[in-house]
Amino acid sequence: MAENGSQMTPETKTALKWGAIGALIAIPVPFVGPIIGGIVGGGLGYAKAKGKI
Repeated sequence: MAENGSQMTPETKTALKWGAIGALIAIPVPFVGPIIGGIVGGGLGYAKAKGKI
């Protein structure tokens, strides 16, 4: 996490949460599933935090 004393923004926290959820959902797909799921979930979380969805 942030070791230099800075705090994470709400957008970052939401993107991390949705990225983890996406990776968990995609675990059954070998190798690339969790990676793609994490990317898609993180993007979705970031878009939600920015109010674009």
